[in-house]
Amino acid sequence: MGLLDIRAPTSLRLAWGDSWDPTSVTASSPFVIFKKPQEAHPSIDNLVLLVFGAVLEVVCVSLPGYIIARLGHFDADKQKFLANLNVMLFTPCLIFTKLASQLNADKLLDLGIIPIIFVIQTFVSYLVSRIVARCFGFNKRASNFVTAMGVFGNSNSLPISLVISLAQTLKGLHWDRIPGDNDDEVAARGILYLLVFQQLGQLVRWSWGYHVLLAPKSKYPEYTNETVEEGRYHDEDAEDDNEPHGLIEGVDILHESEDHDYDRPSSPTHTDDSGTHYEPAGRTPVGGSSGASPNDSEDDEHDEPRKGKGKPDTNGLGLTGHLQGHEDLDRRLSFPHIHSTDEFEAPPGIKGVPLRVRRFVRKAELKYWSYLQTTGRRAYDSLPRPVQVGLTKLHHAWKRVYQFLWDFMNPPLWAMLIAVFIASVPDLQALFFREGSFIKTSVTSAISSSAGVAVPLILVVLGANLARNTQARDDEVEPEEREIGTRLLVASLVSRMLLPTLVMAPILALFAKFVPVSILDDPIFVIVCFLLTGAPSALQLAQICQINNVYETIMGRILFQSYVVWILPSTLILVMCALEVVEWAK
Repeated sequence: MGLLDIRAPTSLRLAWGDSWDPTSVTASSPFVIFKKPQEAHPSIDNLVLLVFGAVLEVVCVSLPGYIIARLGHFDADKQKFLANLNVMLFTPCLIFTKLASQLNADKLLDLGIIPIIFVIQTFVSYLVSRIVARCFGFNKRASNFVTAMGVFGNSNSLPISLVISLAQTLKGLHWDRIPGDNDDEVAARGILYLLVFQQLGQLVRWSWGYHVLLAPKSKYPEYTNETVEEGRYHDEDAEDDNEPHGLIEGVDILHESEDHDYDRPSSPTHTDDSGTHYEPAGRTPVGGSSGASPNDSEDDEHDEPRKGKGKPDTNGLGLTGHLQGHEDLDRRLSFPHIHSTDEFEAPPGIKGVPLRVRRFVRKAELKYWSYLQTTGRRAYDSLPRPVQVGLTKLHHAWKRVYQFLWDFMNPPLWAMLIAVFIASVPDLQALFFREGSFIKTSVTSAISSSAGVAVPLILVVLGANLARNTQARDDEVEPEEREIGTRLLVASLVSRMLLPTLVMAPILALFAKFVPVSILDDPIFVIVCFLLTGAPSALQLAQICQINNVYETIMGRILFQSYVVWILPSTLILVMCALEVVEWAK
């Protein structure tokens, strides 16, 4: 008998007998501490290297966008265009190819746990950020800013890139419930989980976040006097800007009147040689006169010639406009009536076939809808009054629901619904993804090619956004931002990337261990949940801050610190905690 054999518990000695071997200790044994590192995930050194490689891949792809934006070749308009293009085209292709090929109807039933975890995460982040703001002694506006930074984390660009990269590098993420699980399926499931979290976050971000937490300064009573002064200052600047252009506008209008070209539709805005923009149909401030509204009648023009609109009469510059007005009226009466293009006669022969077909289809369509409307109205009028009232209420309710769904839906969500539908029908799934099928080699291959652009483009735009939001704007910094800027930065980082993780880690571990939902056993789902608890603040918050003029400089500093400085240690700690929770839950 050895020393370890003597000190072993009686139950263990009875189970193993006298031939107990320390190397046979299992994960559930009290001697698990003596066991070598488990094969489920790599050692700490190797894990650090793998996570560092995943983060460095994200940095290397986004760095060119940062450099190009710093050089001035990637301005805000181009960034917005590429971001919208990605959302409208490439990201839906990525979602479709990842989800439709890997999902089935059984996997979709367990997604109901995601809204529950989202609500818990949001509540914990809100509570933590409020406590931090109270400790720092911020006012209501600054406290709401810290709350927004803490509640709304990035669930799109950075987590998607990290999940795809980790799925290809870490080998312990395969789900034992799925036979033959591979890296592509791991990435597909991770994207699905992130997409659900993302849409829930979007709904809250652009409602509560936009209208309450990041509301403009004018919404706060303590800033009322300051906003009034700012408004008065901007009004005076606008008046000063408009004052010197009056004579130029009058002279240009005089030139127009000399051309006698009243029948030509004027463009909304004209530019003279000096680059001054004006609106011919707008105000003409000559001699201190004020402009009339666009709805003034011709009688008002004759009563107040200096306020006239429409045809210019030189406005007191020494010429009268009555003779020109009569000549213009005669010229207008001499023109024939111009019909719309649909009233033109179709060219004879084959050239007129398309126009005649369009007219026929349009007339048939109008006749069909007119018939349906008349028939529906007759049927509605024949019903009893209570039934009519009920149908009217149902119609209004449906319109509200339809409007809400149409406003809430976006191309990624439509792609997700289409992918879920195709994945739920095995024949359709085989048609799109079976090797050698015509749809697979044509349509699916084209969508897959477009999907490959999504993640790199997301990261390039991410780098450009960081460059734009971290550029120094000292001339636009408010005194309040100079005073509390550093404290707001620290409070926001602590509320987003530190304290929520400390609170949510035990909760997620208990969920994974004791809640009987299958996806809680999926390692990539646990990693996604941990990444979202400590993810940096959402990039869309910078857009909202720019729209409402809320601490823009501090927002840029927060993005730089969270996405450049703290992203590597934060991701490493979160992935390590997630893998340990997966092992403990088993």
